[in-house]
Amino acid sequence: MKAFELVVAGALAAAGVFSLVRWLRTDYEPASARERVLYAVHLTSRIGMWFAFAALAAGYAMVDDPGRFTGFVMVPIVLAALQLLTGFLLARPPR
Repeated sequence: MKAFELVVAGALAAAGVFSLVRWLRTDYEPASARERVLYAVHLTSRIGMWFAFAALAAGYAMVDDPGRFTGFVMVPIVLAALQLLTGFLLARPPR
C-alpha cells in the first residue's frame, strides 16, 4: 500500500512542477508594489498546494504512525486560505 502513496506523491509533485512552469510563463504587469506582492503570495500558495499535497502523501507513506502526521494537514489549509484572500484582494478594483 505504501507504493501507491508514493506514486500519488510523485504525480502530485509532477503537477506542482507543471503548475510552476505554467505560471512562470504567464505575463502579468502589476500596477503597484502592493499588487506585485499579492500576486507573488497568490502564486506561491497556488503552486505550494501541489507540493504540500505531495508531501502529505509521501509523509503518509513513510511515517509508521500516520496519527502523528495529522498536524501537517494545516499547511494546505493555510495555503488555501492565503490563495483565497489574495485572490479576493487582487480582484478588487483599484481605489
